[in-house]
Amino acid sequence: MVKQLQVLWAVFLLSLVIGCNNKKKSDIISFGEWVIDSQEDWQGSMAQQTNMDIAEGKLKPTDSVATFRSTLKRFDKKQSVKSIALSQSPDWLNWEPVPNLGPSNLGDAPVALQLGEGNYWMFGRYNKSKSQKEGVFKAEEATLEGFDIKLSTTPFKNQFDAAGGLKPSLGGYHAWQSKDMVNWVHHGPVSESFSKWVTTAEYVDGKMYLYYDFPNDQDPHLYIDEDLTDGIPGKNMGMAFNDPTHGSDCAVIRDLEGNFHLIVEDWSPIDASTHAWDSPLAVHAVSKDGTKDFEILDPPVDERTKPTGKFAEYVHPHWHAEDPDRYPGKKAEVDVPQHKVKVGETRAFAKYEIHEPEQNAYGDWASISIGGQYYLFADFDPAGGHGRESMSAAWFTSDDINKPFTFCGNIGQGHPDPDIIFAEGKFHLVTQMDTDYVSDGPWVETVEVRVGVDSTNDGTIDHWSEWQVVKEQYDYIEGFAKQIERIPAKVDLSGLPEGYGVQFEVRVMDTTENESIPILDKVVLAFDR
Repeated sequence: MVKQLQVLWAVFLLSLVIGCNNKKKSDIISFGEWVIDSQEDWQGSMAQQTNMDIAEGKLKPTDSVATFRSTLKRFDKKQSVKSIALSQSPDWLNWEPVPNLGPSNLGDAPVALQLGEGNYWMFGRYNKSKSQKEGVFKAEEATLEGFDIKLSTTPFKNQFDAAGGLKPSLGGYHAWQSKDMVNWVHHGPVSESFSKWVTTAEYVDGKMYLYYDFPNDQDPHLYIDEDLTDGIPGKNMGMAFNDPTHGSDCAVIRDLEGNFHLIVEDWSPIDASTHAWDSPLAVHAVSKDGTKDFEILDPPVDERTKPTGKFAEYVHPHWHAEDPDRYPGKKAEVDVPQHKVKVGETRAFAKYEIHEPEQNAYGDWASISIGGQYYLFADFDPAGGHGRESMSAAWFTSDDINKPFTFCGNIGQGHPDPDIIFAEGKFHLVTQMDTDYVSDGPWVETVEVRVGVDSTNDGTIDHWSEWQVVKEQYDYIEGFAKQIERIPAKVDLSGLPEGYGVQFEVRVMDTTENESIPILDKVVLAFDR
């Protein structure tokens, strides 16, 4: 009898184990969310697919049309499915080439800034036309929709002068304003000759923060300008960040808490003079008010190769010439033809540690954030390159401004010195190359989804939602020039009946001619009882 009881007890325990295992295999889940966002999640949630590959924690189509059907997730109690939201890879490869954006006579590296819908600004050097130089151009009064100020014509297509634009140039950057990214109103100077190396700008509480290097490739300095239309530079605040690394060409971006972040070139591991004045290493510094007290954090980009322990130096053509008191320099021992330096002439030199093998170099940083996903755009001068012919615009991304950024891709040919602006519902990558680029955003067309419910608890779907195209959308965030709201690609499923299980299907189509493809990164189904 005892032996029989022992056998029965063993059978009972075995049935419990089998039951638990069956529950696990049937994917019973409790109240809350069903989240798929890892390699294991995707593999464990796949019931059927066509032309799909699961790699690096993402769902990647291998052809122009691909499908994915999930497993059936069972509820321990009857529940209602509220919504499904999908996220894509942040690689952002869907850039399309367009003719140069902005004013046609804007020279040097463009700086772009949006101050809200229909209020877009670009900054650069003002290049005069031949007719202006010869004094033969005659301006006439003009009007432009959206501007209720006195305007006059210019020799440039789609460009008008406001009162500030009639003031003489001071040898630095000028400001242009647009309501539509097509027509531009010139408002005149915002910096001076000594502050002509403008690198980046931010806007907060009605004031523009315009950063410039002084001397070139050194130490970000700052103007704070409360009126961009008066043709007069703002208050010069002097040095904002005493950069110990050389390089600058910085980007600035405010986080949603209002802190100012600088991304700066660090030339300590490279002869920047032979790499388009760029570097494999960047500096990240943060300040509460953007004017002082910047704290250096971990590098956002670090693609250094192996240090050799050997050091060398190279000449910079501007440091001594522009600020001899701070950079007294020394006499050159050899000719440096590429920088027009002859033996015996006084120049400032930079010291660096030699790294091997040759390194990729990045610089002239620009920045933007989309729903908390941060992007850095930059020059890309690849190892083994040959100047402008091999250069392009590259970008990096991170889901946290304080974490390392990863390389996403590159585009174009030439020395870009880029900036990035969200305007008129699109993202505009403006450069000093012959071509600029436009994108609808990191979301790549086309993704369709439907969700099914098992309302009878028989393990099969008896109610499907209609197929719907889903897409992220983007919008301005009031008070921030470089923080963009991300509106999720989400479907409301409140019309579906309650059920004991849920399943979804995704259909993706690559409808673009560029190298981007719709790569799904995350799916979240939300439900409640």
